[in-house]
Amino acid sequence: MAEEVLLTQEGYDKLVAEHEYLITVRRPEVSEHLKEAKSYGDLSENAEYDAAKNEQVEVEERIAKLEAMIHNAKVVSEDEISGDTVNLGLTVKLKDLATKETFTYTIVGVTDADPLNDMISNESPVGKALIGKKKGDKVEITIETKEGTDNMVLRYQIMGISKE
Repeated sequence: MAEEVLLTQEGYDKLVAEHEYLITVRRPEVSEHLKEAKSYGDLSENAEYDAAKNEQVEVEERIAKLEAMIHNAKVVSEDEISGDTVNLGLTVKLKDLATKETFTYTIVGVTDADPLNDMISNESPVGKALIGKKKGDKVEITIETKEGTDNMVLRYQIMGISKE
């Protein structure tokens, strides 16, 4: 059985919109590119045809991936988010126990993740470790590194949880 995909309503809507776009706009465009490339003749030495086929494969793979995510999606509503424990849609203030530095992350679904803007996926190592924890809890997260090097261990304390 496929794994449940937790999403905010916004994240779910983005998936559905992208899926609709790929089916109604991109798929017909790619089909037209393929038809045009076939008209150039010999397919064995036709770079346009090869490019169009590759484009078709990419679009169809993305459509299939989106369909699976939509099918397995669980939209987490505002009512389900109490703010007592770390969950999707909440902002967590953390203190690094090694450096004493504090920082915040907003926990989002995989489709909304944007690490450069401190929005981390609930499926990331840090996100997974934080989900369900409470203010004051300490978490230890092992980040796998390249083979042959030691794994990185992060130790954080949850300083606050908020709806922002």
